[in-house]
Amino acid sequence: MADGPTERCPQVDDWSKMMKSFNLSIFAIAVLVMGGIAPGPAAAQDKVSVGVFPVSSSLPYFVALERGFFKEQNIEPEMTKLMGGPPNVAAMMTNQIEVSAVLVTLEGLNANVKKPGVAMYIALNSQTKVWKMEQFVVRNGFKAETIADLKGAKLFSAPGPANLNTAKAILAKNGVKDGDYTIDQLDMSQHINAMTAGTFDGGYTLEPNASMMIKAGVARSLEAGVIAKYILGDESADAYAAGCAMTSDFIHNRPEVAKHFAGAWAKAIDFINKNPDEARKYLAKNTFTPDNIVDMVSMLGYVMADEMTATQIGDLQKLADFGNSIGVVPEKADVTKVLQKF
Repeated sequence: MADGPTERCPQVDDWSKMMKSFNLSIFAIAVLVMGGIAPGPAAAQDKVSVGVFPVSSSLPYFVALERGFFKEQNIEPEMTKLMGGPPNVAAMMTNQIEVSAVLVTLEGLNANVKKPGVAMYIALNSQTKVWKMEQFVVRNGFKAETIADLKGAKLFSAPGPANLNTAKAILAKNGVKDGDYTIDQLDMSQHINAMTAGTFDGGYTLEPNASMMIKAGVARSLEAGVIAKYILGDESADAYAAGCAMTSDFIHNRPEVAKHFAGAWAKAIDFINKNPDEARKYLAKNTFTPDNIVDMVSMLGYVMADEMTATQIGDLQKLADFGNSIGVVPEKADVTKVLQKF
């Protein structure tokens, strides 16, 4: 008897098709995984609004940005240039920025009195006679060898109440009292032109302006590291006059993003401390620092809040107490409450 055509059960055909489709799907997923391609859309980077005052102490921000440390932490910073402490404070108070790359410590403490937790420091920058930032300068031709010789001088100060009152306190420590001189706040971008034109006899300025004046041959430094010496009373002390601060709203509303931002900042600080000469190049084109003085500008003593020693915290507390004594910080401040550790 001849064999006739074999009839297949419809259910078997459906099952075979389903298994074939299933196997193809598994294969496709395996290819995606092995190729490192996620089947869904790539996760967007977390945007963080950052206020940046482009002085040399903002270096960790640019190191983290240009060496990819932010990207490693899935952070996309959105930078706003803010010239000085007051604009940074105002932007933090109104939640226009979540982070200030460099915020004057006394102005941050003042802001925390007005709005508790508005400026939480994740890192501080030490300024000394070795780690130069703030200093008194005089124009060439003006007869002064020490700060005490500034009686009768027409002076300028870096902007902001903290800088102005600190300058006046240092002058007083050197016997130069109110009425012995005049002093005006002057935007950082105008310091060099003012000295070149002879509009002022000298002033209290910050880096890189001091190095730029010296390089241009229009001024000389009288003394650097003056906060440590005259305000803290020990020239070897750490004058933590500024640092990187976050708002509490940012920390509480996006804790993981804040932690990742701090991680990138810590990596930038570690890079700067271990490779200062290589780190310097990021000052050029990112800050006020011209290419021809990059090698002159001093690095600072950068430290993360969670790595500060008891002695370093004590130096910070002394600075806060000084701020209270001159009225810049209206209440006594416990600095441990404004240090944000991750």
